[in-house]
Amino acid sequence: MKQLGIDVGKNLMKDNCEAFMKLSVLMAKETEEGASTGFAEGKLKRIDSKDFNYFILTDGSNNEKSFIWLRQFTGSDKFTSNSSKYINSKLKIKWQEIEVYIPSAKNYYKIKEVVGIEVL
Repeated sequence: MKQLGIDVGKNLMKDNCEAFMKLSVLMAKETEEGASTGFAEGKLKRIDSKDFNYFILTDGSNNEKSFIWLRQFTGSDKFTSNSSKYINSKLKIKWQEIEVYIPSAKNYYKIKEVVGIEVL
């Protein structure tokens, strides 16, 4: 039965079933108790590719805000190929603050992980 569920899930992903993807993201996401969440709107300035992708938004005052893309989220399929077409587009990013260890800094830091993106 488990393999049947996996096969059905794969087929729904191939068919780009939006309802299934939303449900999968909700089921996979386990928000930490007390974790900060929020929304940010702005123009997409660039996507930095390092070990992970970072969405860099600019607000009305031209201040840059960075959001890390760690795992699949609602809307991520739009950015897996030809993401440059969204440069200068207005986005609404839903984020969750997580604490991670940064080896180069030898310390823990809070970063904002993307959990959803909407192109406005």
